[in-house]
Amino acid sequence: MTAHTTPAGPAAGRRAARRRLIRELLLVAGFFTVYKAGRLLSTDRTGEAFRNADRIWDAERLLHLPGEGVVQRLLLHGDALVTTANTYYAAVHFPATVLFLVWLYIRRPAHYLWTRRVLAVLTGAALVLHLAYPLAPPRMLPAARLIDTGQVYGPTVYRAAPDADTLANQFAAMPSLHFGWALMLAIGVIVATRGGKGGKGSAWRLLWLLHPLVTLLVIVGTANHYWLDAIVAAALLGIALLVVPRPRADTGTDADTGTDTDAGAGAEDDAEAERAVRGLPRQKSTAGAVGAGK
Repeated sequence: MTAHTTPAGPAAGRRAARRRLIRELLLVAGFFTVYKAGRLLSTDRTGEAFRNADRIWDAERLLHLPGEGVVQRLLLHGDALVTTANTYYAAVHFPATVLFLVWLYIRRPAHYLWTRRVLAVLTGAALVLHLAYPLAPPRMLPAARLIDTGQVYGPTVYRAAPDADTLANQFAAMPSLHFGWALMLAIGVIVATRGGKGGKGSAWRLLWLLHPLVTLLVIVGTANHYWLDAIVAAALLGIALLVVPRPRADTGTDADTGTDTDAGAGAEDDAEAERAVRGLPRQKSTAGAVGAGK
C-alpha cells in the first residue's frame, strides 16, 4: 500500500505564516510585558538602592576604572552633542532591537530563533538581578557629582522624582540592558551575515560593533549607568551565548544571496511530526531548524 500526500497550497502556506507571525508577536510582547511589570516591583526600595550605589562607586574606584565624569565632560562640550546622546539613549534602544528581530525573522529565521532565546535568557537574568539588587544610577549619587543630562538638556524618559515614575524603575541600573541588547544586536548581525562554507564574510560587518560602543559611551556619559552595569550585562550575555546553541551556518539562508534556500523553511513542527507518523522520510531542509524554536 502506498501512502499519498497532498501538497499544501499557497493559501495554506500563507495561513501557516500568519499563525507563526502572530505567535511570535504574542511571545515577544508577553515577555516584555512581564519584564516591565517585574521591574516595577522594586521601585520602593530607595534606601537599599542608594546603599548599593555607594558600594558600586567605591568598587569602581578600587578597580581603578575611569570615572563616569570623564565621558560626561566630553558630551558637555556642546548642547547639540549632549542632546544627541540623550536622544540616542531614549529613542534607539528599543526600536533598534525590534527592527533587528524583524529583519532576522524575515531574512534569517534560524538566527531569529537563536537570538530570541539569547535575549530571553539575558533579559530574564537581568530582571532577577534588578529585583535582587536595586541600584540608583550615578546621576542620583551625590558622590559622583554628575549632571542628569536628560533633565537638564532633554529629552528624557524618566521623571525627575523616581518615586513618582510609574512607567520605569529608575533603580534598575544593574545590569544595563541598553548595553546588553546593543551588544547582542551587533553579535547577531555579524553571525547572521557571515559567509557560507568558510564561515567568513565582509569585514565591514564588524562595524556593527560601533553600536554597542556608542551605546556604552551614551549610557555612561548621560549618567544613567555605571561602567560595572555594562560589564555585568556583557557577562550575562556571555553566559546566555554559552547556554543557547548557535544555529548551523547552512540553515535558513543562502549566504551569498541572503535569500531563503528552501521554500519550505517555514514549515511547522506539527506538519513534520505528521509526516514522521505516516512513515514518510524527512527531507534534509531548513524546516527543522526554523520550526524547532517554539
